[in-house]
Amino acid sequence: MEKFGRAQPFTRLEDVRFLKGEGRYIDDIAPEKAYFGYFLRSPVAHAEIGELNVADAREVEGVHLVLTADDLIEAGVAMKMFAARTPNRDGSKGTVPDRPLLAHRKLRFVGEAVAFIVADSIEAAKDAAEMIELDFDELEPHLEIAPGGPLVHDDVPDNLAYDFGLGDEAATEAAIAEAAHVVTCEVDDTRVAAVSMEPRGGFAEVMEDGRLHVALSGQGVWGPKNQIAKALGIEPDDLRVTTPDVGGGFGMKAQMYPEYIVMAHAARTLKHPVRWMADRTESLLSDNAGRALTHTATLAFDEDYKITGYKVETLSDLGAYSSQFGQMIQSNLFARVLTGVYDIRVAWQNARGIYTNTVQVDAYRGAGRPEAIYLLETMMDRAARELGLDPWEIRRRNFIPADAFPYDTISGETYDVGDFNRVLSRVAEEADLAGYTKRHEQSEAAGKLRGIGLAYYIESILGAPEEDATLEFTDDGRVLLYVGTQSNGQGHETVYAKFLSDQTGIPVEKIEIVQGDSDRIARGGGTGGSRSVTVQNNVTLVAIETVVKNFSAFLAELEGVSADEVSFDDEVFRIAGSNLTPTMLDAAALAKSKGREELLRVTETAKLPARSFPNGAHVAEVEIDPETGKTVLDRYTVTDDFGNMINPLLVEGQVHGGVVQGMGQLMMEHLVTDEDGQVLTASFMDYAMPRADTTPFMKFTTEPVPSTANVLGMKGCGEAGTVGSMAAIGNAITDALWQKGVRAPQMPYTPQRVWKMLKDAS
Repeated sequence: MEKFGRAQPFTRLEDVRFLKGEGRYIDDIAPEKAYFGYFLRSPVAHAEIGELNVADAREVEGVHLVLTADDLIEAGVAMKMFAARTPNRDGSKGTVPDRPLLAHRKLRFVGEAVAFIVADSIEAAKDAAEMIELDFDELEPHLEIAPGGPLVHDDVPDNLAYDFGLGDEAATEAAIAEAAHVVTCEVDDTRVAAVSMEPRGGFAEVMEDGRLHVALSGQGVWGPKNQIAKALGIEPDDLRVTTPDVGGGFGMKAQMYPEYIVMAHAARTLKHPVRWMADRTESLLSDNAGRALTHTATLAFDEDYKITGYKVETLSDLGAYSSQFGQMIQSNLFARVLTGVYDIRVAWQNARGIYTNTVQVDAYRGAGRPEAIYLLETMMDRAARELGLDPWEIRRRNFIPADAFPYDTISGETYDVGDFNRVLSRVAEEADLAGYTKRHEQSEAAGKLRGIGLAYYIESILGAPEEDATLEFTDDGRVLLYVGTQSNGQGHETVYAKFLSDQTGIPVEKIEIVQGDSDRIARGGGTGGSRSVTVQNNVTLVAIETVVKNFSAFLAELEGVSADEVSFDDEVFRIAGSNLTPTMLDAAALAKSKGREELLRVTETAKLPARSFPNGAHVAEVEIDPETGKTVLDRYTVTDDFGNMINPLLVEGQVHGGVVQGMGQLMMEHLVTDEDGQVLTASFMDYAMPRADTTPFMKFTTEPVPSTANVLGMKGCGEAGTVGSMAAIGNAITDALWQKGVRAPQMPYTPQRVWKMLKDAS
């Protein structure tokens, strides 16, 4: 571990400028004289467009351009966005209907972009939007997460986007039929919003060299670069895409959106900078949502309560169109951890995606893995209750044994290492499981219901396993590290700089991280799937090794010794027979003075041999007031296995954030539409989120089993908090409600819903 990371807490370098108000977000860096863009959006969920008259809007003072779908088509802009397709059970691919950049002929969800107005001010643009005549014939919307109903797309029968299957259906049905014990239940996973602190936005401009520059708030620049270039019909080399500081993404900003292409076309047409930034209501209407699915699941057990079969039937809401990764989330990605940490050899997953007249659903922190673990861990608790077992014991009976690794799952994944019993024992101690009975009695004496919930999660790191890194030594004695990932607030600048410093002895203050610029960085995988630190530091280590090799040969040549007589101890070079101990910066300066410029910039590519699988146990305790339904998350304990950690302080911060997002979904967050498809939660007056006074102190510990899938022994941590927290909190609330006869609780556990469940049960 000493070689690959000091594993010491290190406060974030970027926070100084953020706290001083010196962050450089999209709205901070947009060209001063840029025109303002505003999107007119659909007021209804489903309709045929009769007339779209923008003539009066174009005459409004200060308006420079008004674009509709017909204008884009006339200009040759491609009106079809990319979306990955899930394989169907019959070998075909999922259906992806054309998704226009601006609504064309039909309106398919409230908030769909219809026209784009560009003006001197945002006020003028909004005034012009009021002048647009949008006549439409309203149609019945399809809002149910089920096949059939009014067609969202005429060419998609039954609104069925895909029908995915994994595992052995016949064997699973046989296992259920022959089982000693069978537990079946329905589990909902509600639709939520990512609500990043910084909404989506961007600007576009024509640069002095005639090339187009698009800046956006996202999670990587190369995907947008390729898609924008293709849509506009230009060569990728004629487009530069950049991303500055980003105020949160959570997977929602990993996909391409129509607004960026339309904005880029407007700037190209006007040959003048154009900026656009969504307001909060616009975000809640048009950002890709998360989750939105429902399951029927069955667990089969033998006489000893060992799982003999697991069956999952999922209906997933895709929204009106397939977003970039929408079809993959509840099919392929859900499947990655279908059987969790349990030794399940027979299982069947059938996932079907449904188009509805709502905004698209795509990746949200965890992207399929929180959904899979929430279902499985909810089922394990339900099984324990119905079969009269202890929830902790039923898990221990079914864990994959520590000596069974590497372990091939039925999903085709290979878990490299794990010791789930050890982690579970640690979290029981940390959570003071032995003292729970006393805390329960105290709550009962106060007239409150107390419940405890356990969840043991595992997640699969996603995204490209390959990444590039460039190290450049500058004339002024600094080092630039070019990375292909993109910080959204996770602290990449700190962890990358500190890692490089630990391996080279270069002072952290001399290191600058360069990210988010397609002109300066040739390629990259962006940020998502908890991949960033593991993949990026892996290739950084390779680049460091190349620099050490090059400088060693250079110093050996100067000193007249062989290269193998020069060593580097992570801080200085040592040369046999010499008292010289140059640092890496000294060696770079010497190379510069000797005209050896080729030694001052190194680029390497490295690919991880396999995925890593972070895992851990979450324990939640809740207290419910039965008179009001108010639920308080009173205690929260996490013990994770993240393998070797580079910076435990940042890891804990990631876990805290993930837990709070899981808590939000379970206890308050819910994107709600009425029977007409109108969004009832389109502002923070109606869409509730956790606050400091609703969030408990969290106890965080680790019980590491270093991964064998990378030389660093790391396991990604970015999404783990959400993956584990949903089921832990849900199981705790169920435990409390079960005492009063509530048998089928479902999220979100708002006070009104909890009160009604208790009232109905009594």
